[in-house]
Amino acid sequence: MTPLHTVYISLGSNEGNRVYYLQKALFLVGEKIGSVQKISPVYESPAWGFESDPFLNTCAEIETALTPEQALDHILEIEKSLGRIRSEEEGYRSRTIDIDILYFDKIAIESERLKIPHPGIPFRRFVLKPLADIAPQFYHPVLNKDTRNLLQECRDESTLTKTDIKLHTDWEEKFADLHFVTIEGNIGAGKTSLAQRISEDYKAKLVLERFADNPFLPKFYEDQARYAFPLEMSFMADRYQQFTEDTTQFDLFKKFMVSDYDVYKSLIFAKITLQPDEYLLYRKVFDLMYREVRKPNLYLYLYQTTDRLLENIRKRGRSYEQRIEPDYLERINKGYFDFIKSYPEQKTLILDVSELDFVQNPADYEYVLDRILHFTAASQTRSKK
Repeated sequence: MTPLHTVYISLGSNEGNRVYYLQKALFLVGEKIGSVQKISPVYESPAWGFESDPFLNTCAEIETALTPEQALDHILEIEKSLGRIRSEEEGYRSRTIDIDILYFDKIAIESERLKIPHPGIPFRRFVLKPLADIAPQFYHPVLNKDTRNLLQECRDESTLTKTDIKLHTDWEEKFADLHFVTIEGNIGAGKTSLAQRISEDYKAKLVLERFADNPFLPKFYEDQARYAFPLEMSFMADRYQQFTEDTTQFDLFKKFMVSDYDVYKSLIFAKITLQPDEYLLYRKVFDLMYREVRKPNLYLYLYQTTDRLLENIRKRGRSYEQRIEPDYLERINKGYFDFIKSYPEQKTLILDVSELDFVQNPADYEYVLDRILHFTAASQTRSKK
């Protein structure tokens, strides 16, 4: 059995979406180096050694089977992938991400490429304070002092501000912290496929809209004027009942919920299909119901062009959908965008997936996840201002 090593690393960012770069780096460390065991709180501090924007700093404990040199190679790859290029001449400067190995077990290494323990540890409060949060009694193998003592003796007088930014060890923990994610979109946008994929990959309770047996749907596509009101009323009743049941039943084996619809879509479709007097009556009933339903912590809207939607609809082959007109899909898109304008900005992500195939192409799926990560990181930053 390959022995595992305990590694402590520091991470800092002062350029761009700082929370995103810290979180993305931790995910990549977990994928390429080893399991992330602990993450310290995030601190904001002034740039150290040069004039620039403030840094966000954190420390993490990693369990790895790699050698120190192998870990360093992966760290350099991760930094490069996130826009950081190290060089001997660069000195101190702003950076999207900075990752340093602080300790590797209790060994001491000094080579041209690698110095462990990191020589800057005793002099940097922005390293010692987060390190003390996760490894207060870890002894420096050369100085023979633990982190708390080193922090007390540190002469760095930089001001550190503890933030309430939360970082996660992996995607499963990240989604669990979101609690409830809704994926919405027009007919044929791929919302069900994406919800199913996320549910399978990250152990979510899956909440799917169930409407295949609605007796009014095929009739509606044949005669919209006649069947619009009974169709929308039946959809609203079914969605409200199903959604309420699905989102209130606790599942001990699932860490969060992901849904392929929000009950508000009933109002969006009704406004398109109903006559004005019918819509007013419908709206009164809907408003009473919607107050009671659970709202998502992340509302992801998948946008696709009308031509792409029609192509997807043709491919999935539901006979009653083949008569859908482009104008109808465009009005649905407009209805969603009108709704999104009224939704909290920090909870709403619009993602254009017209050129993506996140079902068949793993890179496209990873891109979607990365956009979710970037958006939620930016939302944390906005909420702190």
